[in-house]
Amino acid sequence: MTAIAALILAAGKGTRMKSERPKVLHAIAGEPLLGHVLAALSGLKPERTVVVVGFGAKEVENYLKKLPLEVETVEQSEQKGTGHAVMMALPAFEGFEGDVLILSGDVPMISPATLEKMIETHRESRSSLTLLATRIEHPKGYGRIKREGDDFVGIVEERDASEEERKIKEINAGIYLARWTDLKSALDGLSNQNAQGEYYLTDVVKFAVADGLAVHAHRITDAVQVAGVNSPAQLAELERAYQRRRADELLVQGVRLADPARFDVRGELVCGQDVEIDVNCVFEGTVHLGDGVRIGANCVIANAVIGAGAVIHPFTHIEGEKAGVKVGAGALIGPFARLRPGADLGAEVHIGNFVEV
Repeated sequence: MTAIAALILAAGKGTRMKSERPKVLHAIAGEPLLGHVLAALSGLKPERTVVVVGFGAKEVENYLKKLPLEVETVEQSEQKGTGHAVMMALPAFEGFEGDVLILSGDVPMISPATLEKMIETHRESRSSLTLLATRIEHPKGYGRIKREGDDFVGIVEERDASEEERKIKEINAGIYLARWTDLKSALDGLSNQNAQGEYYLTDVVKFAVADGLAVHAHRITDAVQVAGVNSPAQLAELERAYQRRRADELLVQGVRLADPARFDVRGELVCGQDVEIDVNCVFEGTVHLGDGVRIGANCVIANAVIGAGAVIHPFTHIEGEKAGVKVGAGALIGPFARLRPGADLGAEVHIGNFVEV
């Protein structure tokens, strides 16, 4: 089977974020954007994972060092476009033979299933290059996908598009899977002779089409998966989209959520049967809720195991941190109670209001 390697572009500052923090380290559900992208890759078991860093390189590298992953970084000290970023990564793929999956570090909603299907389609079609495409209602600013029937024939950038081409709603999502040898050859032909003075990765697609190589545009219907983050507003939108998806997963499992729009998971939440969660609750780290657990409104629960039948009354804070917190079966906690790291409560314990343990 053809080997897979991954290349994540994470060098941009994100000027519209108006922040000194590297854009890819801004968080959704408590996890940096870059972390979500790496998580989507984990099931693919890439032979190599390379991250292109630039603005705030040290911060990004320090974050990556804390992860239980083998990740190599290369620096793009001057941001001269997406094509230039890939060119900077050339030495990291010395001796590699296979397909390279290119992703953006600020597109956190991409799912493992979508990437797996993209790879499957790429191999079945024996393509040199496959790109991800989707349809959106307002495609202004995006490169449009041109087709003849269902066959991909090219990308036209907004600045070059005719009035008719600007009506096309299928766009290039900026995620690519390319045969490494073909990609490397195409990079040799990139030029920055354009208004922005940048090297565009989309030119690689143009070269591949011109050379008669097989190029495929894999279309997905879920546009949220390829939405990027360029501003605090977009970050907030994707936070809500992410949380709604987590809520929907729990609803399917039978969890009763008083309002799925007022619910946040920032880690892993495992629920038994007949669990009820009221509004404005936040779950952080790893939280296990046993059968029949009821969580009142406005609770914050971090790194805790709550036994079956326990009731956590409103405005209770359970702060497990590294030590964790255990609440026994049938316990009644709160309201306005606080359990600190290491608290270990037995079955049917009662902790009243304004009590700290």
